[in-house]
Amino acid sequence: MKHSTTSQTRLGHRGGPARRIGRTLALVLPVFLVLSGTLAVTRVNWTGSSAGSVLTASDVSSAEIPAGPVARAPQDVLRDQLMSELQDKNPGVVLTHLQQAVNGHPALAKHCSSIARALGRAAVRIYGASRAQSYARPVCDTAFASGVLAAHS
Repeated sequence: MKHSTTSQTRLGHRGGPARRIGRTLALVLPVFLVLSGTLAVTRVNWTGSSAGSVLTASDVSSAEIPAGPVARAPQDVLRDQLMSELQDKNPGVVLTHLQQAVNGHPALAKHCSSIARALGRAAVRIYGASRAQSYARPVCDTAFASGVLAAHS
């Protein structure tokens, strides 16, 4: 009989204060992290300009849209910058800058392979196939090397 009393006592401690706090944190913490991440993303200056003003998500609806040329997508701006840089620097340096840009702006990751392939094709035009291939490394799943191969074939 003493055994059943001991097991009931142990079962009674399962819903103690530490467990309630743990359950509360398990429910509240993911919600907090998602909301704070969403708010952080709305505060990031994705345009690439160093202007001090940053629009928040609530400011977008009230912002004036300037009449004139449409703003270019960040991946297009990055591709053009890196292509221009490839004229003056070796592909290894340019690939490092591509990796840094993707690390700094994770939204660019889905465009990394296409940018790296374009850099590979351009590197073949500038350096020739064998020299361009010597700069290949695993940036964006070896897309640079596939661009070199595509331009060489």
